[in-house]
Amino acid sequence: MTEITVATAKPYTVTVGAGLDEAVASSIPERVRKALIVYSAPMTSRADALSRAIEARGMTPVRAEVPDAEEGKTAEVLAFCWQVLGKSDFTRSDVVIGLGGGAVTDLAGFVAATWLRGIDVIQVPTTLLGMVDAAVGGKTGINTAEGKNLAGAFHEPLSVWCDTDRLFTLPRHDLVSGLAEVVKGGLIADPQILTIIEANAPLLTADAPQSGSRTASGADTRQLDPAAVPVLAELVARKVAVKASAVAADLKESFHREILNYGHTFGHAIEYTERYQWRHGAAVSVGMVYAAELSRLVGKLSDEEVDRHRSVLRSLGLPTTYAAERWDALYTAMKRDKKSRGDLLRFVVLHGIGNPQRLEGPDPTLLVAAYDAVSR
Repeated sequence: MTEITVATAKPYTVTVGAGLDEAVASSIPERVRKALIVYSAPMTSRADALSRAIEARGMTPVRAEVPDAEEGKTAEVLAFCWQVLGKSDFTRSDVVIGLGGGAVTDLAGFVAATWLRGIDVIQVPTTLLGMVDAAVGGKTGINTAEGKNLAGAFHEPLSVWCDTDRLFTLPRHDLVSGLAEVVKGGLIADPQILTIIEANAPLLTADAPQSGSRTASGADTRQLDPAAVPVLAELVARKVAVKASAVAADLKESFHREILNYGHTFGHAIEYTERYQWRHGAAVSVGMVYAAELSRLVGKLSDEEVDRHRSVLRSLGLPTTYAAERWDALYTAMKRDKKSRGDLLRFVVLHGIGNPQRLEGPDPTLLVAAYDAVSR
């Protein structure tokens, strides 16, 4: 088990390890009378188990089942959760628990941030993407018709629990999507992450022996090779450490924390243009190649370093190109990016692997050239 402290004004611990179910319930402060578990249907059995564990501690579990993935990050779902809290008489001494992937933890955090102007939230991410990104750092939010995560709040969790047992049966596309964010951590701060992935990509993307079947509904029931779990646990801990360092230095994304958005300006534009039918990790994967090409065009990244972006991402089965002739829609979406200031587009670029910097208002011809380099 590894514990990483996020040393903000209200420090909290991110625990990475196996078999953490009981620890989650035990971590709830004794003052709590009620705990709202926010989850989606695939997590019903885990919500059942957590409810029983909460009851065993003399507290009352309350449930809010929400739509899965990005469909749950809407104002309507947020209002539903508020309704559950109100009808259950939640007070400032109670707690919200986000149990699920990054969309659920984003939503649960925003629910907690806005109820009674802020109650505690405990995050229990169950996907790799949730563990290494969404559940850590205190950024919460929902999507609007105008873009992703445009409504939200900074609201730090009481604790975060990353149970690596949940990675064994994670669908392949969810695992690969999470690995994109892990790669990002290697590109912006910890190159050892890239070295580990380059040495273990076949293991990380392989099925365990005699797994990989599908249910009648088409759900992927593959199992991760057990030999990959220690590698993934180290990658999770390293990526969480990268994020913890950035968050501790700049909780509210005034400057330094923006490095965590490497690849996200173009990636979020893809997600918006595709009406969120692309997975976050796939979109950010292309976004990182776009940012690398932009870095090369301004003379800050070598050909070899750009090629390394593509080779690492492709080794994991992630996309590195996007459709041609979509520039106008992408450019419009990028202008809605949270880092933009007025009409000034701002990008995170690399001045070499591990050295992120900010690029403000690049020449539009460079933006189009970088797009051409990732178009297919």
